[in-house]
Amino acid sequence: MKIELSKNKELVAEIRERLKETGGYCPCRLERNEDTRCMCKEFREQEKGGCHCGLYVKYD
Repeated sequence: MKIELSKNKELVAEIRERLKETGGYCPCRLERNEDTRCMCKEFREQEKGGCHCGLYVKYD
């Protein structure tokens, strides 16, 4: 399994900035706990595809 940043550089820059503002928690989630800290639990547990906010992509 490979994990890469999105190819959309503008999106990556925006999400990284928002991660700084939220202390590392997914900016797309209202709740802040260990499950929503980037890389969020949802993304870590899925087999492939993108994370909720679009920062990372998993593939074979």
